[in-house]
Amino acid sequence: MLGFMKVGLLSQLTSPQIFLRDALNLVIPKLASVIHGLSKFAMEYRSLPCLGYTHGQPAQLVTVGKRASLWITDLMYDLRNLERVRDDLLNQFRGVKGTTGTQGSFLAIFKGNHGLVEKLDELVTKKAGFNEAEISTSQTYSRKIDVDVLHALGSFGCTAERIGGDIRHLAMFKEIEEPFEADQIGSSAMAYKRNPMRSERLCSLGRKLRNFGGDAEQTYASQWLERSLDDSAIRRITLPEGFLCADACIMLVCGVFGIEIDQILTFIRSSTTSLLVLLSTLPLSRGVSRWSCHS
Repeated sequence: MLGFMKVGLLSQLTSPQIFLRDALNLVIPKLASVIHGLSKFAMEYRSLPCLGYTHGQPAQLVTVGKRASLWITDLMYDLRNLERVRDDLLNQFRGVKGTTGTQGSFLAIFKGNHGLVEKLDELVTKKAGFNEAEISTSQTYSRKIDVDVLHALGSFGCTAERIGGDIRHLAMFKEIEEPFEADQIGSSAMAYKRNPMRSERLCSLGRKLRNFGGDAEQTYASQWLERSLDDSAIRRITLPEGFLCADACIMLVCGVFGIEIDQILTFIRSSTTSLLVLLSTLPLSRGVSRWSCHS
């Protein structure tokens, strides 16, 4: 049987698509759980006012829950991207193709019976858990698929770094704090500090995750004709590490649920700004120009 399969099929040319599908099926529900948990956080603090910032400067009021909804919206985009690339992958299986992407070897095995070759292609595709096989491939499935997968993961990496950055800024303003373990210290030299270590780690890994897409782009662009082997070594790094990095980011985003809100400081800062906004806009209702109010 092995000798028969070896005539027209290299198993390592199709199995990576199975790994990609299974890895996406692991990441997608985890990300959905993060969105669900963060939604609970947003609902819990939907009425707690806090100071909004534009241009890095105090602006008008929002709520803690409203701010969290920004993160949720972006994570929903990431979930959509991952689901879309997974669903596309189910219709892009390489299937039964020979070493240059033709089915010539199989036609020889089945004595020119093209119907049997097509049937074998269909059976192998279904057996592997895919819906459809690609009509045209080279020796491998298109490395463009790797680009799509790592771009979807990289998009989540962008969101992870964005969320981590927001938490770090708010921690700097002392509006929130990350969970602090009983035996945790701030730093080796300043034990009193409350460094946002989880968010810093999230930013670091999110930044790394969004850079894997560049490796996939260059690998795809560097392919020659029906196939060249310079894609092999780098894919053994970027694909597994991309998924591991995404998994680590998901676990770190879960730490958002445990952040502590300084409700007193948040209220004072938001109330002070609210008063300033009221004082600056009140004359507008009496016909005074906006420029005069600002002045």
